Amino acid sequence: MTAKIDCIPLVRIVDDDPELLKSAAFLVRMAGFDVLTYESAASFLALDDGLRPGCIILDQRMPGMTGLELQEALVEKGSTTPIIFLSAHGDIPMAMQAVHRGAMDFLVKPADPEVLVEAVKRAVAKSVEEAQAADETEKGQNFVESLTERELEVARLVAEGLLNKQIADRLAISLATVKMHRGNVTRKLGARSAVAIARALAHADAAVVQGRAGVKA
Repeated sequence: MTAKIDCIPLVRIVDDDPELLKSAAFLVRMAGFDVLTYESAASFLALDDGLRPGCIILDQRMPGMTGLELQEALVEKGSTTPIIFLSAHGDIPMAMQAVHRGAMDFLVKPADPEVLVEAVKRAVAKSVEEAQAADETEKGQNFVESLTERELEVARLVAEGLLNKQIADRLAISLATVKMHRGNVTRKLGARSAVAIARALAHADAAVVQGRAGVKA
């Protein structure tokens, strides 16, 4: 599923302490983010679709499933949503374990409000950046898949900076044919510049490389 990047980032808070949920939610909303709260890891797993960029503020010691166990479950699902641990029951080995698994921060309750907000901002910025990159990659893939073989040849030469006449000479086709294919390329991409075409091709090529790496793994 594709992340929703055209919306306010969402901060999920998972903690079995109702008062902490209330105060942390107020603080995060004041910082300009949308918030959803969950009183258990199980309810979070059941209800959150992970589509909106943002982050997770996560308690460690909770009934049923701990924060570390939830983190492990999310990693197994392929989630990349940044996690900030906020716990009164943490120690150095636990913090190192959480960070080793990908957590961005491990804060001890009661955390300084400014420290927590700054941690949230860093995590959200990372999430938004990753979502935008994934969106560009998907658009690049869709763009390339929509092109005919000849349109793709023309697009790659446009991306290299060649002029229409140079492309016609390289491919041994007429100038009018180059203009027709280039027009189709820009229409399908929704942009006219060679830079935009090059960026879309680069994202599509990166996706192909990632796909091959995944198959080998």
